[in-house]
Amino acid sequence: MNKFVPSLGAQRGNPAPTETTQIDALKTDPLVTRYLDHVRFEKRLAERTCTLYQLDLIRLADMAAASGVPLLQVQSGHVRRWVAQMNSAGRSGRGIALILSGWRGFYTWLGREGLIPLNPVADVRAPRVAKPLPKALGVDEAMQLAEHEEDNDDPWLEARDAAMVELLYGCGLRMAELTGLDVVASTEAARAGRGWIDLQNAEVQVQGKGSKRRSVPLGRAAIDALTHWLAVRPQLPGMLTEPTPGASPLALALFPGRHGTRLTPRGVAQRLKRRSLLAGLATPVHPHMLRHSFASHVLQSSGDLRAVQELLGHANISTTQVYTRLDFQHLAKTYDAAHPRAKRK
Repeated sequence: MNKFVPSLGAQRGNPAPTETTQIDALKTDPLVTRYLDHVRFEKRLAERTCTLYQLDLIRLADMAAASGVPLLQVQSGHVRRWVAQMNSAGRSGRGIALILSGWRGFYTWLGREGLIPLNPVADVRAPRVAKPLPKALGVDEAMQLAEHEEDNDDPWLEARDAAMVELLYGCGLRMAELTGLDVVASTEAARAGRGWIDLQNAEVQVQGKGSKRRSVPLGRAAIDALTHWLAVRPQLPGMLTEPTPGASPLALALFPGRHGTRLTPRGVAQRLKRRSLLAGLATPVHPHMLRHSFASHVLQSSGDLRAVQELLGHANISTTQVYTRLDFQHLAKTYDAAHPRAKRK
């Protein structure tokens, strides 16, 4: 196999004509043939995935041959050097991670077959990829969306959409948390992992990730929007406000669609996108953007990262710390706009 030296220019993607020849050459190697049969027939991976694994092996064979090392004698030091070469050549950290995943699977299989003592890729990681900051609305934009009233809509739909915006931005709920809410607590809701609204105590009981429940306070605007929505919600036939023996659980959904079924995440996203454009926002808004906006604006006002963590339902504070970057970004923009020395060259 090491006599085969394919092009370094092969990319992880659709195979080029020359790569097809290289793939055919790889298939003649008994070891590679056995491994590809393993992923195709025993692991039942998709044909496209198997082709990508073939391309990963082409690159591995290329680099091993260029370094003069047999594939069965590759060490972690070799792999790290090849990672550095790919990084220097401009390959992204994500692309390198995908390649390493393909190599790691190959050597894991070789280990199980008793052909190597250790997996040389096991402890090798791709260069860290900078995580993009979550997109958040400015305070004025968020208020513009929250205060928008769409007079041309059915009053029933307008009331529902306004309440959804208040819960997404006013409480920082996830999409699944929003669509899983009921109008009232019930044994069936608790058993099914759904949350509910508690207007009397001004809070929403949320079933978050990992089946973890949390209580999120409702602000005055959210309470007003929900009160109005709950007054018009019964206009949709079949909607209930209290658990009823024998009734469908869908009848207690806080946010139903036109046909009486629980509103889907796709439906929420479509309504929010439409509403944001009608409100005059330059960028279409998706539900998670309102969660980011909620976290960023609370942190800007309070500086209490732990409180934001609790409100969002993050298990680890490190997940919440991304909003400190958003907060600093906000401060930097304020400084650039306001300080007389900020723009001095």
